[in-house]
Amino acid sequence: MMRRLLTTIVLLFMVWLLPTRSEAQYNRNYIYWMGQQRMVDNEYREAIDILNVLLRHDANDFDAYFLRGIAKYNMDDLLGADADFSRAVELNPVYTGAYYYRAITRTRLGNYDDALSDFQQAIELRPDLPDPYYSRGVTRLLNQQFEEAIKDFNLYIRYEKRHVGAYINRGLSYLYLGDTTRAYDNYEMAIRTNREDPDGYNRRGALLMEQRRYTEARDDFDKAVECDSTYIPALFNRALVHDYLERPMLSISDFDRVIALDSLSSLGYFNRAMVRSEIGDYNLALADLNVVAKLSPDNVLVFYNRAIIHTQLGDVNAAIEDYTRAIELYPDFANAYLSRGYLRRSIRDIRGAESDERTAERKIAEYRSRLKDSTYSIYADTTQRFDKLLSFDSHLMERNFERIASSHGTGGNELTLIPMFRFTLIEQDSVDIDRRAMRFGTQRVKDFRAKFDNELLRLDCRTTNIDPDRLMAIDDAAEQALHDAQEESWMLHFERGISQLLIKQYTNAVNSFGEAIRLNPSNPFLYMNRAAARAEMIDFISSIDNSYQSVTLDSDPSKRLNGAVKRSYSYDEAIEDMNKVVALYPEFAEAYYNRANLMAISGKLPEAYNDYTRAIELDPNMGEAYYNRGLVQIFMKDTRKGCMDLSKAGELGIEMAYTVLRQFRIAEH
Repeated sequence: MMRRLLTTIVLLFMVWLLPTRSEAQYNRNYIYWMGQQRMVDNEYREAIDILNVLLRHDANDFDAYFLRGIAKYNMDDLLGADADFSRAVELNPVYTGAYYYRAITRTRLGNYDDALSDFQQAIELRPDLPDPYYSRGVTRLLNQQFEEAIKDFNLYIRYEKRHVGAYINRGLSYLYLGDTTRAYDNYEMAIRTNREDPDGYNRRGALLMEQRRYTEARDDFDKAVECDSTYIPALFNRALVHDYLERPMLSISDFDRVIALDSLSSLGYFNRAMVRSEIGDYNLALADLNVVAKLSPDNVLVFYNRAIIHTQLGDVNAAIEDYTRAIELYPDFANAYLSRGYLRRSIRDIRGAESDERTAERKIAEYRSRLKDSTYSIYADTTQRFDKLLSFDSHLMERNFERIASSHGTGGNELTLIPMFRFTLIEQDSVDIDRRAMRFGTQRVKDFRAKFDNELLRLDCRTTNIDPDRLMAIDDAAEQALHDAQEESWMLHFERGISQLLIKQYTNAVNSFGEAIRLNPSNPFLYMNRAAARAEMIDFISSIDNSYQSVTLDSDPSKRLNGAVKRSYSYDEAIEDMNKVVALYPEFAEAYYNRANLMAISGKLPEAYNDYTRAIELDPNMGEAYYNRGLVQIFMKDTRKGCMDLSKAGELGIEMAYTVLRQFRIAEH
């Protein structure tokens, strides 16, 4: 919607937004008019070239900066647009249009505070203009300032009573405040305003579905599909309703249409598999889950449910293999142990079965004990059923940033951040590791490693190359050392935390690092490892829980929130740990890099960019920081600068940077 807004009203706004200029320049009016015409024809690249001619003749032409900013915005160069709007404001501090469009740009960049400041400035300059109220309402909605968003939508509706989006967004704000009655009323007003818009029907239907008023919800979804037969949200929701109404064939038919419209819809394949399994069509259900396993290879739900299908088909070995994969991905998954134990007993593997049963009982007991501690309130119950259909705002990807980046339209999973640095155990058996060892040579890091006298201990960001059996032996030795110690030692707790993290016992790893911190609270490296453990734990937990906030890449920010949010996962504790590291060791480049990663997967991309930049200032040879900063810039639509960072990362030895560069065909730019 934002792109449509900019391209359709820019010339209408130009008459009253652009200040008058008394001084005429040679051919300025003609050149300026040509630039406008190129924008009307959606030829934004050509418009920028023409406007560059004006700016070469007059570097203080704020009108030209403003128009070029709009052209850059429409080319998804958001940072470039922000810079041009800022220059226009600098040259003309009462330039209403520049404040307004910079606010919209900053909203898309996720910089909500500065966006709200710009909206306020625009409204103070021109309080009679309705559009800034609507756009500010959207920004406040995204920033979860729901009551303030409602006030803005109220102001906008006073001017524009026929705007469907205003009613839908106001309804969504009420829904987040728990007022379902007013949300319903607003969705009805949206429908009455435009009975040909599918979004109003879909929103009202989703609310009815949440209230288990399935027949009424189906009628709304029918109407939405009648308005637009390609409207995936309504097709998807209608498929869910058909399943709730025990009409599986109609449900499968709608999921067929979803998949036909979006062949990479993991949720479409997953839910169709669940419905097919309900009616005993296990072979086709298995085929669907095989597709999902390729699209989302690190999601525990896929392998857990495929194991169930294999069991129904009598393929016990394949089922055990999938349960094992589920356990590898989420070691606290009690249900997977119970199910694998049952199958092992069926093939007379009594020892394996008893081991699984004991582990499951211990996991269940641990979970129940944690319920008394609010720290663990976000944990999924590891014994609940996981063969349910997932809602449209669910995701099968692992990390927030990876999810949104991989759906950016780049055609693969290459847009994945290089992970956080932490002290880990790695065999020194490659030239690549030797190169990294030479780079990570700060004296403080060397002194810390020397305390442990362990050749395997390294500061690194990659997965260990030590085999699982040896890791288990290392962990057993660390546990025994703690048991035999005559007095408490932060070093022993730290070593146990490392080994627990490597075998994916996240809770124990966090606790061990916590004990080390209690005994040595001024050591920054202890906080760094706990931050890494907390982040990795959240990643795995979120992969099996579908009830967290959805973020999509719709150009209209108002559609980036969905109306049935129940739970969100926060990296705040990990970020707090990294803040502590920065405070204790402000010259530690890896600290800023790690915090940048956490900001990125939390959706705070401008903050991530700043921290990557600081890491590079401290360590100009940190290829990982260049690589990740490049991805962040690409996601923020500044592809050129992002590719420049990727090029530098490749020079510094990050080989996968060239894969991404080829993907973006940088040579053609």
